Amino acid sequence: MSSTALWVVQILLALAFSVSGVMKITTSREQLGKRMTWANDFSAGTIKLIGGLEVLGAIGLILPTLTGILTILTPLAAVGLALTMIGAAWTHIRYKEYGGMAPSIVLLALTLFVAYGRFVVLPL
Repeated sequence: MSSTALWVVQILLALAFSVSGVMKITTSREQLGKRMTWANDFSAGTIKLIGGLEVLGAIGLILPTLTGILTILTPLAAVGLALTMIGAAWTHIRYKEYGGMAPSIVLLALTLFVAYGRFVVLPL
């Protein structure tokens, strides 16, 4: 595992979670419900909270490592996003949307890769 590989995955994850989070924050619950059936059963506030956590996690994947300030926040952000993806996968299981689990599982694996890499292999 190289520092470059970790950086590439961190950047890709930050982009994915930023886009997903901003979409959840800025799009109405009704509009999201047309594309994401789970959104129909969650309050608008909960959806915005999830979006906010995704955006904060995305920032946490990049900013501490980039600035060298509070670098422990990078692997902690990865763990937080991994927990979010476990929740997403569980939600897909509950709704029997097994095909929708694939992105959650991929993102979960990548967040765990970053957490392991930044905690164990190449700590900051």
